[in-house]
Amino acid sequence: MERITSLNRAKGILGNHFIGLEELASIQKDMGIHIPTNMKDALPEIEFSEELLASKKSEYILILGIPFFVDGSALTINKMREHFGWDPDISEPCFYNQDWYLNEVFACHPALENKWYFLRLKVFEELRGKSVHDIKDMNDIHLPSALLCTYTFFAYYLYTKKELLWKDDFIWCSDLDSNGDQIYVGRYSDSKGINKNGFNIHRHLRIKNHYSFIDTV
Repeated sequence: MERITSLNRAKGILGNHFIGLEELASIQKDMGIHIPTNMKDALPEIEFSEELLASKKSEYILILGIPFFVDGSALTINKMREHFGWDPDISEPCFYNQDWYLNEVFACHPALENKWYFLRLKVFEELRGKSVHDIKDMNDIHLPSALLCTYTFFAYYLYTKKELLWKDDFIWCSDLDSNGDQIYVGRYSDSKGINKNGFNIHRHLRIKNHYSFIDTV
């Protein structure tokens, strides 16, 4: 089966919005990933047409998933956190200093595949301020996993030499925590300067039965 779009053609269309095997190989040490020596001979197909890539080239990035951590184990959010750290005074890019999610499945589970992902670089302006509940009936919105967003953020930062994705924005993800709360990530910098830099991972608390009121007299 032939690729829908060849590697060279995809790279020609997308320019800096293409991060493939060669691009990842150039940053793999800083990225903390392991690229098997035989991967070049077993690259997945780019299952996106030239027309689609061309129509979205300014808004999306095509990135190859490398699901292996530097030690050869499966890549997870927690292992990326271990690699990049959580103190911008020591090194950047890094994660925001929070640990609530360390035992959550979405942070421990190796959800990244060795495939091509086509991911939007900027949020939809018309969907600002809306929750996942608000857009659940919109069939054209496909939420990315928290791991994919995390992986793409750090790869893009290193590949472009410090360009930040979702610098001031949070991105809804497809993952839920153990309480059924929706995960969102992003906003590396705090425009108010209150919080330190770092890639944020949060959960949106849904109102459940154990939420109620007291009063004061």
